[in-house]
Amino acid sequence: MKALYIASTGMGAQERNVEVISNNIANMRTTGYKRQRAEFQDLLYQQITRAGSQTSDQGTLVPAGLEIGSGVRTVSTPRVMSQGSVNLTEGELDVAIRGEGFFMIQLPGGRTGYTRDGSFERDAEGTLVTSSGYPVDPGITIPGNARGVSIAPDGTVEAFIGTDTTATQIGQLQLARFVNKSGLESMGDNLFLETAASGPAQVSVPNTDGAGDLLQNYLEMANVNSVTEIADLIAAQRAYEMNARVISGADQMMQATSQLS
Repeated sequence: MKALYIASTGMGAQERNVEVISNNIANMRTTGYKRQRAEFQDLLYQQITRAGSQTSDQGTLVPAGLEIGSGVRTVSTPRVMSQGSVNLTEGELDVAIRGEGFFMIQLPGGRTGYTRDGSFERDAEGTLVTSSGYPVDPGITIPGNARGVSIAPDGTVEAFIGTDTTATQIGQLQLARFVNKSGLESMGDNLFLETAASGPAQVSVPNTDGAGDLLQNYLEMANVNSVTEIADLIAAQRAYEMNARVISGADQMMQATSQLS
């Protein structure tokens, strides 16, 4: 009985849906996290009678065909790239983006990663790095005798060096934009990679070309809504249970048929 296999695809799809929702909930406190959603497509159909086929010599046509579907599959898990709320942290090197841009990060092997996580630190050489130790691109080095580091909305990084009474520019943060942000590849560590689907990075200075501006002493929170995620989780559980009942019902029908025969 095909219903067994059709319902099994529904259970598998909802199981994947619950996995996506659970990952969103697990990352509710992850800086700059962008939630995912599962999208589904129906599978191939067995066409017993094709719509519009001729039924008589007089040219009468079938108004609606007879098609039997074969289930559902998870086709993608795109990220919702909406702006998350920004929280005050008072961290001198914490920076939040208000807009569509991404910070660029130098990865081992010469690759460039992209992130919304602006919780930066200084390494032993004074280089501005992520929490995982990856340098920010373009590289910015803060001298050991620098004080009063400030990051302007346009990405200009300034500090007072030694006993100077005038701030000195020590770097310039840049942002990258993508035509299709959902096409970025997630690699963990709050980082994304460019793909053919995302298009090439369009690099610009903050406050230009729609990249957004920067807020020092703030961090962008995850754009996960706990109420929405719980509601989606309940709906996924109910759909899973209904598919399980279909399997149980189909099994009982097969048992009844076998007993009759």
